[in-house]
Amino acid sequence: MMLSRKQKRFLDFIRKFAKSSGGAPTFEEIKVGLGFSSLGTVNWYVRELIKNGHLRQEKGFNGKRALAIVEDAPEHQLPLAGWIAAGDPLEAIETREMIEVPSSFVHPSNYLLQVKGDSMIGENIEDGDFVIIKKTETAVSGDAVVAYVNEEATLKKYYPTQNGIELHPQNPDYEVIHVTPKDDFRIGGVVLGIIRKY
Repeated sequence: MMLSRKQKRFLDFIRKFAKSSGGAPTFEEIKVGLGFSSLGTVNWYVRELIKNGHLRQEKGFNGKRALAIVEDAPEHQLPLAGWIAAGDPLEAIETREMIEVPSSFVHPSNYLLQVKGDSMIGENIEDGDFVIIKKTETAVSGDAVVAYVNEEATLKKYYPTQNGIELHPQNPDYEVIHVTPKDDFRIGGVVLGIIRKY
């Protein structure tokens, strides 16, 4: 399960507190340390992180210090390779960030791209979404692909034709991109899934 920045900050506080004091913080100490206004907020974070497998409550006589970080909590990550246009083609921008993904998507040939634009909303791919891409140079007709047309990257549905290739948006506001044999064209990967941060 993907951790938000605030959840990571919460876990980091518990980890640092435990290292310096030899025991986990109380809910009150977490509240004060992270500047929360109520214990209810602390309770909410604890419940969510236990549910996601990142925290556990150890049963002992000292209930106030029963929190423990699950060090082998799933950290399934893929590299964020950059931005991809879901609109008019643009140059893909590279980054070196890592993003948590469901374990089933972790593979050496997979990577993430963040979407800019709304040309693929018919495929439920929205501006700001992260798409999980399998690196491949081939695709089947109808696949959503990362396509490079004359070295400009775009995210579209791939349809080979007798006269070339058509890259179809999934938004009527955008036109089909027609790729001719004269164009420099290659496929950078196919879409396996979508991650949306709320």
